[in-house]
Amino acid sequence: MKRFFQSCGFKAPVMLASLFIMLVVSGIAQAGEDLYRHLSLIAKGKGDVTLIHKINTESRSIDWTKSGEIRFEGNLRLLKAETIKGAEEQTNLFLLRNINGDLHILTVPPAAERIKDGAGAHYVGLDKMLENKMIFRVQVEKREVNGETYSFARFIDQPQQLLFDRIFKLAIVLMLFFVMLGMGLTLTMQDFKLVILSPRGMIAGAFLQWVIMPLVAAGLGHLLGFYEAFPFIFVGLMLITVSPGGVTSNLMTYYAKGDLALSISMTSFSTVLSLVFTPLLLTFFCANLPEVSMPVKLVVQTIIILVIIPLALGMSIRARWSGFAKKATPFFSILGVIALLFLIIAGLISNIEMFADTERYGFRFYAAVFVLTLLGMIVGGVFPKLVGINNYQARAISLETGLRNASLAMAIAILIQDYMGDFYSSMLFTSGLFGLWMYVAGFLSIAVYKKVLPLEPQAAPETSG
Repeated sequence: MKRFFQSCGFKAPVMLASLFIMLVVSGIAQAGEDLYRHLSLIAKGKGDVTLIHKINTESRSIDWTKSGEIRFEGNLRLLKAETIKGAEEQTNLFLLRNINGDLHILTVPPAAERIKDGAGAHYVGLDKMLENKMIFRVQVEKREVNGETYSFARFIDQPQQLLFDRIFKLAIVLMLFFVMLGMGLTLTMQDFKLVILSPRGMIAGAFLQWVIMPLVAAGLGHLLGFYEAFPFIFVGLMLITVSPGGVTSNLMTYYAKGDLALSISMTSFSTVLSLVFTPLLLTFFCANLPEVSMPVKLVVQTIIILVIIPLALGMSIRARWSGFAKKATPFFSILGVIALLFLIIAGLISNIEMFADTERYGFRFYAAVFVLTLLGMIVGGVFPKLVGINNYQARAISLETGLRNASLAMAIAILIQDYMGDFYSSMLFTSGLFGLWMYVAGFLSIAVYKKVLPLEPQAAPETSG
């Protein structure tokens, strides 16, 4: 016992020091985020719109001969002044954000000056750098503009993409591609015929997936204050509800003794529709967020490459080599679970320091994801009953409404978060937490359905609507 207390006495200062460091880092990050939000609003015409021009002018008058030098990992951001006319070098503002939250104004010298100084190569491909985490080596200098002190930075050499970031994104693309290929191996054109054969179930499911659930997520995000305080958590809630169904809902429908044929058809149908509805609804619900610029083209490209193409390829293989497709299906089913776990674990490891911000990732955040999943299951079970759909199909619709393709949502979040400026990986964490919770909710629903959606012997085989 004595050793225990001695151990605690030794560890207490270490724990207090660790807590202090976490609070300091969190404070620095918040200051950087506040500045980024302030400049974002100005770029959209809300505030002193001449500030961007003044900052750019000041940055080009700096004498860098006695400046300090730092090296850090972070992101490059670009703010474009929407209400100011002029050359890009005066209306565009490039920002460097350290992963600890520090924010620097990047000085981009005119082309002639870069060539003269031999620094032209350092600034090649700035637009491409926006999409990735980079390693920066810069000179830094502080200057005052309009009574506020800003940190300015200038590249010393060519920034490099983080190796882990490059490998991680490549792994995501490959894993999700093969997961969707595996899903395609289980599908035939017969699965899409239920759109005609069971129109009531399909229409009810599509209405719940693409209309009701996005509205529920938007309402929840506004109610809990994420829209104003933490907009990327709001985007994360929207992203998961505008993603199509996945193989998890099919698996849970099988165990819940629901209409598996309807579940598979709904998943297939929603996956195809996601090419249009995912970017459309994300833009519709998130367009007015001051910090958010939705990369619609990148989202569409991601869905085409990681969803539509492998799905079509898998269906083609199934149509031509059905024997091989049936044998390969179990492997791809296991790969789907591994891919989801890989995304969650790797995403958490690479962003673990972000959890120091307990105001952002506190009880309210976890409760929002849990409530969203439960509301999806409840609404998905109640609405079909109101329109006369039997319990057998209602079970499938409920699961299809509440459970989504979390792997796809996480992949989209990871591939667009650097471009969008989601420095706290809020979209990724929201999708990942949903991906974990939906398994718990899915298995709980199996027990609940026995009481609230009991099956009648003659209803089980019914598939027509």
